[in-house]
Amino acid sequence: MVIWLTGISGAGKTTLAKNLLDILKMKLVNLVGVDGDEIRALYGNDLGYHVNDRIKQIKRIQTLAKFLDKQGIHVIASALYFSEEISNWNKKNFSSYYEVYIKASLDLVTNKDVKGIYNKAKIGDEKNIVGMDIKWIEPKSPLLIIDRDSGVTEKTMVNIVINNIPTLKQLKLNNEN
Repeated sequence: MVIWLTGISGAGKTTLAKNLLDILKMKLVNLVGVDGDEIRALYGNDLGYHVNDRIKQIKRIQTLAKFLDKQGIHVIASALYFSEEISNWNKKNFSSYYEVYIKASLDLVTNKDVKGIYNKAKIGDEKNIVGMDIKWIEPKSPLLIIDRDSGVTEKTMVNIVINNIPTLKQLKLNNEN
């Protein structure tokens, strides 16, 4: 099983993935997280952020997730993508695939700007930002859409994912903490 969390930078992909891993590891010992930023670091930050490098980065994540999935290891991937082709590849190549789109407006993420990339982009120090100078293409048919602009909390996001993915719902997790 691969749960793929996607959305623009700052939407909450990494935070949701970490929270899910913390809760699910108790019941799914064969569960790993594959985070876009961590994969970049594992490869020595050898890629930039222009479109071709972003595609290469996503292909690395897809290949790793497929490798783990074939061994029966469940994966929570948190990675931005901007192509229906990528989503279609995932649907065809993973044993079971659950796409979660964490929808957040550019206003919301630029106001939070956890990594500082949007501020850098505004002053011209950063380029190739998805949602700004690279077009963000929303997923066409994700399993779930979590709308951050509606005020959804981090705990609520975790519960939404657990309650809507059949494999996770069957675990009967006590997610009250």
